Order: sequence, then C-alpha cells, then structure tokens
Amino acid sequence: MSPHVPLAPITLILGGARSGKSALAERLAESQPGPCVYVATAEAWDEEMTERIAQHQARRGNRWHTHEAPRDLVACLQRLSDGGPERPGVILVDCLTLWLTNIMLAERAIGTEIQALTACLPDLRVPVILVSNEVGLGIVPENALARRFRDHAGRLNQATAAVAHSVIFVAAGLPLVLKGEAKALP
Repeated sequence: MSPHVPLAPITLILGGARSGKSALAERLAESQPGPCVYVATAEAWDEEMTERIAQHQARRGNRWHTHEAPRDLVACLQRLSDGGPERPGVILVDCLTLWLTNIMLAERAIGTEIQALTACLPDLRVPVILVSNEVGLGIVPENALARRFRDHAGRLNQATAAVAHSVIFVAAGLPLVLKGEAKALP
C-alpha cells in the first residue's frame, strides 16, 4: 500500500491517451484508507477495447470493487456515496470521455447529462477521482461527429474542473497540478 496522501473531495485527472493518467488515479486511490471502488464506463465493443479493459483489471488488486456505469454514472455515484456502512473509502471513475461517448451514442441530452454529473459531485460523501481524456490539443478532426465529440469533451472537462478541488494534468507519466495544492503524489 502506498503512503496515505490527503485527497481532495473531487479530483479530476486529465491527459492524453497512454499518458499515465489512469495509473496515477489508481495509485492515488490506493493511498487512501478503506475499500477502493472502480466505476468503469467502458463497454467492450471490440477486441482492442476488451484487451484494454483486461489490462486495467490486471493492474488492480483484490482491494478494488468494480461497478459498471457506461451511461448511468450519476445514479451509480449517488448509490455508492449513500452506501451506509458499505460506503467505499474512495471512488475512481475511469473515464469521463468513454461515458461521454456512450451518452452521445445513446442520443441523450449531453448538456443535461453533464449538468447532472457536475451537480451531484459536491454532494457525494466519498472522495471521487475522475479520469478524462484531453482531446483538444491535436488537430481539428476531419468529420463532424469527431468535432462534436471534441467540443463536448472540452465542455465536460471544463465543467468538471470548475467543481473539482484538485485538477491534475498528466503527460508522459508526469503529473502537473493545475488546481489545488501541489502535494506529493504517489
């Protein structure tokens, strides 16, 4: 177990693909006392995603309890937070951009979903770590759907960062604290 690192009530960890953001989030969660809950938003649509999910699962030990919430993230977070004596020590959501993909494909009202998520976060009784991809640093996507996704992801990250107490950007495995105290990270 890593040494205890005081955790902000809401922590957002951003980064690009394979930046090390999920590994940092897991180490941060494991530095907390009590059970760790992993809220998975991914769905295994193909062999590559199945393999990515398996890699994430292999990295976590038996201290982790997994809940799947590909679309109904707010309800899952509220249920876990209200869990009484079964309440976890920390909740890790990985990742917001996969959740966004799922609600876009389900043709839900994206602005309403983002607003519901950011409204519920301050009311959670358990520290939460949210992982999200920063997709707006590259070239402008060629097709309209990809541009819509990039734009929604940017708005999702901004809205989440606004309510988060701590925001960390990860590049090449190195964390950069954007908001909150710069504490020693595990």
